Amino acid sequence: MMVYMLMKWLTIAPPFLLVTLVLFAAPVAESTLPNETLHYSVNWPSGVSLGEATLSASSAEANGPMHIRFDVDASIPGFSVSDRFRSAASESFCSTEFHKTTSQGSKQVDDTETFDPSTGAVKRGTGSGQSELSTNTCGKDALAFLYFLRHELSQGRVPSKQTVFFGAPYEIRLESAGTESVKIANKPTDTDHLKASVDGPSSSISFDLFFLHDKARTLALVRVPLAMGTFSMELAK
Repeated sequence: MMVYMLMKWLTIAPPFLLVTLVLFAAPVAESTLPNETLHYSVNWPSGVSLGEATLSASSAEANGPMHIRFDVDASIPGFSVSDRFRSAASESFCSTEFHKTTSQGSKQVDDTETFDPSTGAVKRGTGSGQSELSTNTCGKDALAFLYFLRHELSQGRVPSKQTVFFGAPYEIRLESAGTESVKIANKPTDTDHLKASVDGPSSSISFDLFFLHDKARTLALVRVPLAMGTFSMELAK
């Protein structure tokens, strides 16, 4: 049962980097959007590392189109995860393309979503295996939504319930839980606390997010409670 729960967390939680990253900045630095590279440790409830992840975003010009990457490599004996996620989005955080290549145990997935802002259509797959979904004219994949969320928080706003695409469409709801002090690099730091829940066609997950009060609203902590304990991801020093 323990191994099953951990496998479930590794396959469901990490992809929602927007909702499952733990960023402990030590020292805390003012990251700038959209250009940054952040490295993480994926941890057991005890704090022992299961693996690592890297999140990066770049733009050729200030306030220009963004390219976002998220890589996860984690494992337990007999089961490993090696996932690669790529997002291309406009300066308004509207997705143009999302690509994921995942290897989770024996399961391999290669999936691409293309967004058409003129029609609100989202095409998934290629050739005869292509399907079409509907969204608004500013559809967002999971990575683009993370940066949109940080931008909104920097303006004093919490996004309303909306659909985020990660292959299938997922509904994400965020609720402000006020200001809370958490330890960042063993130092108490005030953060904005959000409670989040994500519901999809075959899975649901809830967690807590904590954002720094820096200019970029860097995600400071994510707590993902499971039967085995609370798992996390932390920014590596």
